[in-house]
Amino acid sequence: MGAANVEAVREYLLALQERITATLEREDGIGRFRQDSWQRPEGGGGQTRILTNGNVFEQAGVNFSHVLGNNLPPSATAQRPELAGRSFEALGVSLVIHPHNPYVPTSHCNVRFFIASKADVEPVWWVGGGFDLTPYYGFEDDALHWHQQAKAACDPFGKDYHVRFKKWCDEYFFIKHRNEPRGIGGLFFDDLNEISFDHCFGFMQSVGDHFLPAYLPIAQRRKDTPYGKRERDFQCYRRGRYVEFNLVYDRGTLFGLQSGGRTESILMSLPPQVSWRYDWRPEPGSPEAKLYEIFLKPRDWL
Repeated sequence: MGAANVEAVREYLLALQERITATLEREDGIGRFRQDSWQRPEGGGGQTRILTNGNVFEQAGVNFSHVLGNNLPPSATAQRPELAGRSFEALGVSLVIHPHNPYVPTSHCNVRFFIASKADVEPVWWVGGGFDLTPYYGFEDDALHWHQQAKAACDPFGKDYHVRFKKWCDEYFFIKHRNEPRGIGGLFFDDLNEISFDHCFGFMQSVGDHFLPAYLPIAQRRKDTPYGKRERDFQCYRRGRYVEFNLVYDRGTLFGLQSGGRTESILMSLPPQVSWRYDWRPEPGSPEAKLYEIFLKPRDWL
């Protein structure tokens, strides 16, 4: 498989964070990212960049972290119990974008690398990540573009990658207690360790590199769409689903909290304005109902 090059991963992730924040600032026009650098007492640290109350983006957070610990937390060993008790090193970039305009989707992207070590045993490493889109008002051309970019990220690395990781995304970003998807999916992969380190690292980079080409054209197309209180209220209501998923199911959130990460950085994914309504249902035939009937159903968009 070849030895893992942790320094190459770190350099790529720092450059990815820089590229994404610079691009989002240009797209927003007035918003600027604030950076908080932090250290973790158990080892490692990171830098969190947050843009708030911009022209296009109500909140955008782009985190880089590189943390070390003596024991992998339960969220990291739930799928691989044989790794319990190993020390670990984890690096990643995670971002969430919450736009002002309800016609611009919320979006998330994450790419990460883990290596777990134990005395006198070969280290075990793997990569994971993906990106997904959470629209409030659905458009078929946006969904098609999003999934075309997801497929383009996968195609050079395995003819089955897109099918595998789209399906995994649909299954992973599913809110079980609501019996509905969080959005229209994209890609999700974890515990990937096959062929070689260069192959897996290359795929991780491809996913990270395809996020902006997937998301920016959609944001540019929808950011000036007129909207009013009705659309804003629905956006805040649907954001509640985002909060529920992240706090109940999301592996990254659980890993961060269980491993003693920086709480402000972990919870930067939560939207600044959100609401819940008791037993609310969309009006039949409305644009809000269309989201549930057409877009919040896993399908082959391609």
